[in-house]
Amino acid sequence: MRRKTWFAGAGALAAGALLPRRAWAQATNVVTIGYTGPLSGGAAQYGADVQRGIQMAIDEINAAGGAGAKKYTFKLASLDDAYRPNEAATNAKRLAQESNAPIVFCPHSGGILAIEDFNDKQSPKFVLGAYTSEPAILKKNDTLMLMIPPAYDGYFKPFGEYSMKRFGKKLGLIATTTAYGNAWTKGFSAAWQAMGGTVLTNNGVDYNTTADFSTTVSKALAEKPDVILVGGPSQPTGLVMKSARDQGYNGGFVMMDQAKFDQLQSVLPIAKLEGAVGVVPFPLYPGAGTKIFIDAYTKKFGTERAPNTEIAFNYMAMHIFAEAIALAGSADPVALAGKLHDAAKGLNPKYQPATIHGVTKAGHLMLDAIAASVDKGKYDKITIPFTE
Repeated sequence: MRRKTWFAGAGALAAGALLPRRAWAQATNVVTIGYTGPLSGGAAQYGADVQRGIQMAIDEINAAGGAGAKKYTFKLASLDDAYRPNEAATNAKRLAQESNAPIVFCPHSGGILAIEDFNDKQSPKFVLGAYTSEPAILKKNDTLMLMIPPAYDGYFKPFGEYSMKRFGKKLGLIATTTAYGNAWTKGFSAAWQAMGGTVLTNNGVDYNTTADFSTTVSKALAEKPDVILVGGPSQPTGLVMKSARDQGYNGGFVMMDQAKFDQLQSVLPIAKLEGAVGVVPFPLYPGAGTKIFIDAYTKKFGTERAPNTEIAFNYMAMHIFAEAIALAGSADPVALAGKLHDAAKGLNPKYQPATIHGVTKAGHLMLDAIAASVDKGKYDKITIPFTE
């Protein structure tokens, strides 16, 4: 059964009963933001983090009285797609048609690529908030899309050079088998070989449905890799790495950017992460508003779950969308998409957990990638400047 999560005040629903949905949105300047993502299964925490970032920004904007001269306020409508591309596409259509959402967020490449087949072509059109580092989404010429994080292919060379120099040339593969995971594996394997390395058997596994990774890890370790490519949602990634360490593996790990160091440490202490390379823990990001965001997040949610890039970057994207609507004076998807670059460039630094340079013509948010390696129990930052 598909789970549905809707965020709307009772007063707003009562007002909506008096008007057709589109007229209601225009009359009250209440804009529905759609979200389709994994809210069940192995990636549920990942999906919930993205959702939390969007909701946090919405709460701030509404509490401040709304965006722009017309005081636009926002509400979030969410549908669970369990990480399935076809479900994501169906959900996105429902959110645009039934909830009149001019913006729909999706945090996985399979769903995003499916949604790009229609979001800027069929009526009603909507802007796609694309939270994936998969560079292929930029090749579909989607005129109503904002790609939020840095593209993952920028990590290949620095990750490969660091790992090969420190550990050796034999690369094992135990990554997730989602569309994102398969594409990352293919791209990094090619880059590794181009650097003179050897790629061993692909032992990829579905991180969203697998609970015990020990057998898969044993197969990979039998080939004696120097470095292992891992990645997918953070918690199962940590379980894969823990299984490898428990079985005596002392080599390096290349972590796909979906997996986050700070979230792994509930499964694996930093001492066991020695030699791993991946995205820097969010609190170490050098953004103008990083500390401001962390303080605001902690005040709102406490310390039980630390802020991460999923939360922070989608929070930032929601503020950009609100600013674009304010600049356009309209929630029309085409109009607001035309203001995304100006909105990103002019966004108040306190809403920038990572420093923004603008939006490219292809719709990619311009952010420097900040990675890190674990050396002697500490994180050494690696800055990868944004390139188109």
